[in-house]
Amino acid sequence: MTDTTRADVWVSSVRLYKTRSLASAECKAGHVRINGAKAKPAQPVKVGDRVEALTEGGLRIVVVTRIIVKRVGAAVAVECYDDHTPPPPPKEEVAIMPRRDRGAGRPTKRDRRALDRLRRR
Repeated sequence: MTDTTRADVWVSSVRLYKTRSLASAECKAGHVRINGAKAKPAQPVKVGDRVEALTEGGLRIVVVTRIIVKRVGAAVAVECYDDHTPPPPPKEEVAIMPRRDRGAGRPTKRDRRALDRLRRR
């Protein structure tokens, strides 16, 4: 068993990204950081490294506990890192925008003014 592996291989193996090519592209784009520094795809990852990955679900912060080089099941992948991702902020209640019935035509000038007053708040 090796004590280091490539950043793109490890990130895709623990299922932070769906494919290795996507993981490599995200590394090149600067969306993966290892110990605070931007990671290139071939940068070595070792046990104890802190990996920050910007994924579709938001920022994931994990600490490497085990090195793997092959993609594994989700249950096994979770055992390879400690997740330090902060919980997502509570969702704010969004004011519901009034909707016109489909096919009701264009809003009148009076309707547009009412919508403008509502949006300014």
